[in-house]
Amino acid sequence: MFGMGLSEVLLIAVIAVIFLGPDKLPSAMIETAKFFRTIKKHLTEAKTTLDSEMNLAELKSDVLQYKNKLSDETQSALEMPKLEESSREVRDLFADLSGNAKKIDGEIKGS
Repeated sequence: MFGMGLSEVLLIAVIAVIFLGPDKLPSAMIETAKFFRTIKKHLTEAKTTLDSEMNLAELKSDVLQYKNKLSDETQSALEMPKLEESSREVRDLFADLSGNAKKIDGEIKGS
């Protein structure tokens, strides 16, 4: 207990009996136990709060990572000149095919 041996605890008990007397000693021990229980409770609460804050910090870090990744992906998706170029080529190809289909249709009807 706090790095004290049995001899130190007995010495403290003897001094407490001498100074407090046998009538005040039980109430003093009860008050001391309440004090240590309160300290332990506060330390446990502080540890729990610290753990939850650390967990929140980890979650915040993860959310920021996902946000940055999403932002980068969105930016790269918005800067897709190849997609516009491919879309333009498909439209031109479709127009050519449509023109050729009309020509063939005209030739078939003209024959």
